[in-house]
Amino acid sequence: MSKVKITQVKSTIKRPEVQKRTMQALGLGKINRSVEKELNPAIEGMIRAVKHMIVIEKI
Repeated sequence: MSKVKITQVKSTIKRPEVQKRTMQALGLGKINRSVEKELNPAIEGMIRAVKHMIVIEKI
């Protein structure tokens, strides 16, 4: 599996609760915070759910 770097670029204010919880599950919560994750189907689904608030880079 490959790794990806996920960076939050938009706020979770005024977003549905499901999206806020997804961001927390990814380890994000503040703008410009980044995390590195192993890419698997579960992470891909989370990324797809909040793709409008994050930037993804392959490592």
